Amino acid sequence: MSCSNNSLVNIAHVYRGTFVHSTYNTALEILEDRLLGVDADGKIAFIESGREVDSLSQKWGFEASAVTHLGQHEFFMPGMVDTHIHASQYSFAGTALDMPLLQWLKKYTFPEEARFKDLGFASNVYTHVVKRTLRNGTTTACYFATIHTDASLLLGQIANDFGQRALVGKVCMDRNSFLREYKETLEESQQETTRFIGELLRKRYPLVRPVVTPRFAPSCSAMLLDHLGEIAQNNHLHIQSHISETKEEVKLVKELFPDCSSYTDVYHKHNLLTDKTVMAHGCHLTDEELKLFRETGASIAHCPNSNISLCSGMLDVRRVLNKEVKLGLGTDVAGGYSPSMLDAVRKTLATSKALTILNPEYQTLTFEEVFRLATLGGSQALSLDEQTGNFEVGKDFDALRVNTSVVGGPIDLIIHGEEPKVLLEKFLNLGDDRNIVEVYVAGRRVVPFVEKP
Repeated sequence: MSCSNNSLVNIAHVYRGTFVHSTYNTALEILEDRLLGVDADGKIAFIESGREVDSLSQKWGFEASAVTHLGQHEFFMPGMVDTHIHASQYSFAGTALDMPLLQWLKKYTFPEEARFKDLGFASNVYTHVVKRTLRNGTTTACYFATIHTDASLLLGQIANDFGQRALVGKVCMDRNSFLREYKETLEESQQETTRFIGELLRKRYPLVRPVVTPRFAPSCSAMLLDHLGEIAQNNHLHIQSHISETKEEVKLVKELFPDCSSYTDVYHKHNLLTDKTVMAHGCHLTDEELKLFRETGASIAHCPNSNISLCSGMLDVRRVLNKEVKLGLGTDVAGGYSPSMLDAVRKTLATSKALTILNPEYQTLTFEEVFRLATLGGSQALSLDEQTGNFEVGKDFDALRVNTSVVGGPIDLIIHGEEPKVLLEKFLNLGDDRNIVEVYVAGRRVVPFVEKP
């Protein structure tokens, strides 16, 4: 694989070693002793056999001595994609998981999100969550912020400053906020959403974009949903929300929108179900609703930690995939207590095995399949797979350099010479941020962080 116009390409970095990724046809592809070149724009220019280093250096114009070599227990994998995370809830992550969703929102979430009118508080929380997710290998994040426009713009700035690829959403909600200090009128939500999108687009950040964000149907009037669908359509924007997280929520939506045949139909009738839409959870979607997801190209963000922690339900991922609906993984902080996508991988596997316990004939997900969901699957769910998700030539180099034998790390390598597939599985099941020694987004090394003087 190589570009035909290599004479015009300026190669900035070349790496040699093992690369593991997914393709559209293969859940896991292991490329041993490969040479990967990244151009000055952060895109993958070539990936070829490492044995061809001399001829490749002449062909592409780089010095063989400048090649970065990976160690014996190291590999590159694509950066992980968090398709659903509430940046504004990070301050209480790991706590407050003692009640169902709607009560949880009223007691914990909305009071905490109301604090983000204070930009100093917002800056502190958002800086922490961006740094934490990057350290844990999240190169792309789809963020919920709050109803506060300026704080939401600040999240976009912070993500840009640290080099994370991000979709940032100012939350929209004009009813059922349960809290006097945390609500918008219809007019305020319309005006501030327009301001947020306009100002964020004018920043022209290379990797940060706005996403239209109705919190979920119960918190939005039909008029607001109509307006948000129009904004998304006119500006060709991504859309994110929640759907069918709990049975109680599904019942409430049926009462609030009696003219709609289903929860999915609510979003569809307001032009909010597109090929740039990602809906979190979907635990209780019917076959008919999944059909509508497939027909519109909308995707599901599977958030297993949150689903279990709030006792919401267990999404049957195999069923969703069999219905040919796009699906990625999400941490759903703080309904999910961990900001690490490795936790999302593990909880996805655990949920699949729990479904197998209930039905021994169930086809359990493999770790290879879940690896793809955390990387290429997430980029597909966010309609970003033309830019990122694996190591195809022409895509941005979003990558994690993983060292499974890092000193003081959580993995003990006892058997000598374990193959890359085993090392990957050990990392997915046992590893943590200590094993992620470098993080790259669009060719730029963003972890370790460079401290400002």
